Amino acid sequence: MTATSDTAHAFFEACESGKGWAECAQFCDADATFSAQSGAIADIATLADYTEWMKGLLGILPDGAYELTAFAEDIERETVVASAVFTGTHTGEGGPVPPTGQAAKSDYVYVIKLSGGKVSHMTKVWNDGWALKQLGWA
Repeated sequence: MTATSDTAHAFFEACESGKGWAECAQFCDADATFSAQSGAIADIATLADYTEWMKGLLGILPDGAYELTAFAEDIERETVVASAVFTGTHTGEGGPVPPTGQAAKSDYVYVIKLSGGKVSHMTKVWNDGWALKQLGWA
């Protein structure tokens, strides 16, 4: 692995384990941006806010975990693509409804752009409607 993929992997692990911006910031530009075409997170524009959203999600789905299914680097474009499956059960307080006890198993992809050795932008590709329905939220 290269330094770029090492940084992206460390960021991925910190983000997906709910460490929030306090831990993720060391791998990112201070003004790193975020985008997604998923209704639940479409209004999030910064990576700091997204990592905090993930931290909050793991409070609502305390057994939340991921299985990394692929991890690839495009050296020429300073981009890493990570695909994973997230699983979690709504047993914690919070969320749009009281705990449902229902579980989700949801595929997603991160396209992580780096610049100068730090994450500068991330796009999440995720079918949030499918996951929200599994959790009993939609």
